[in-house]
Amino acid sequence: MNRVFLLAAGLCFALYSVAQTDTTGTGRDNASGGDTLRVGNLLIVRGLKDSTFDMPYTRIRNRHHDRSYRPSNVSTNWCIVDLGFTNYNDQTVYTSAAAQQFAPGGSKDWFKLNTGKSVNVNIWLFMQRINLIAHVVNFKYGVGIELNNYRYEENIRFKTNPTTVIMDSINFTKNKLAEDLVTVPVMLNFNFTPHRSHPFGLSAGASIGYRYSAREKFKSSAQGKQKTYNDFDLYPWKISYIAELELGWFNLYGSYATKSIFSRGLDMIPYSFGIRIGNW
Repeated sequence: MNRVFLLAAGLCFALYSVAQTDTTGTGRDNASGGDTLRVGNLLIVRGLKDSTFDMPYTRIRNRHHDRSYRPSNVSTNWCIVDLGFTNYNDQTVYTSAAAQQFAPGGSKDWFKLNTGKSVNVNIWLFMQRINLIAHVVNFKYGVGIELNNYRYEENIRFKTNPTTVIMDSINFTKNKLAEDLVTVPVMLNFNFTPHRSHPFGLSAGASIGYRYSAREKFKSSAQGKQKTYNDFDLYPWKISYIAELELGWFNLYGSYATKSIFSRGLDMIPYSFGIRIGNW
């Protein structure tokens, strides 16, 4: 304990001595209440008397704390992750010939999703923001992968060559259709607090994605785990309206596609929403 006390006393004496004499060449500012000495990023303030103890005092502050955040004209954020839910707006006319050919005897209940287990995960390799007007209006774009898992409640199964949907007699404990895309978002960003590192603002625009993988995965006690890779007559391209809401440390995102996920038979427009993990 005595050694700690002596070390603390020596440190205080050294700081007091530095405040008395400027040997760094960085300069000292005199004021009626005492001296200020700048050493690199440290600002050492020595007052003549402390209002509480009526004795000289020394304060050390980091000068970075006295500066506001200065945004750059081009800023890049790496490895942003979205975690959310996905679903679709089912506008299929199941009495039509096209729908019955794709899903014979099918109805809206066939394709009902388990909303708690139908998830969307996006991994953006990078997003870049370019200043347009006073750092308030910005152009924002990026590139990444978009992963959607549509978890069905019913025991439907996709058949291939040609693609048809049937109601299976097997009771599945897991039944989902997965679609993976390479996606490029392009947005106009409005930053209402440009001098904050975690701003408040919003973005709106569109994204274009290309599907590179699709599969149906199901699990049952009778057949175990099964996985079928196919395009299932899904559209290879996906164009969506997208938006983001920036609330400091907390960010939200959402997307709504411009057309059905399927190229024929079913008219299901997918959408996603969730939280974004990243600086902006």
